[in-house]
Amino acid sequence: MPTTWNLTIDCRDAVPMSTFWEVALRYVKQPPPEGWDSWQAFFDHKGYDDTDDWFDGTYLCDPEGHRPNIFFQEVPEEHVGKNWFHLDLKVSGGRTRPAAERTPLIEAEVARLEAAGGRVLRRMEWDGELDGVVMLDPEDNQFCVA
Repeated sequence: MPTTWNLTIDCRDAVPMSTFWEVALRYVKQPPPEGWDSWQAFFDHKGYDDTDDWFDGTYLCDPEGHRPNIFFQEVPEEHVGKNWFHLDLKVSGGRTRPAAERTPLIEAEVARLEAAGGRVLRRMEWDGELDGVVMLDPEDNQFCVA
């Protein structure tokens, strides 16, 4: 049986982070288990008391069910320095595709993510053409759009 996994992202404020990444990755909020109208009804039935973190939109899932679920976990520590791993959002088809085709795809995604709260950190070029854009999410975690 293959190992399944979720991605947990530590953050200061889970709601804006999950809202941004829901847009960025085209994910949706995790729906309640089958047969339940809400997570609250499910937790009440199970007798769970400490359920606050489930009701702030911090769990996201791929609507197609192919990519891992993501949990945004609030932590008290400050974010210090550059993140040690980041996501590359591949929207352009890669370097084998002509730059004239890639550039508008990258630019459109960057504009979409800026509207959702992302910020451009720097633009990267390869052979004199736009290769990708390093961006920051609402808590200054870097990610790339290429």
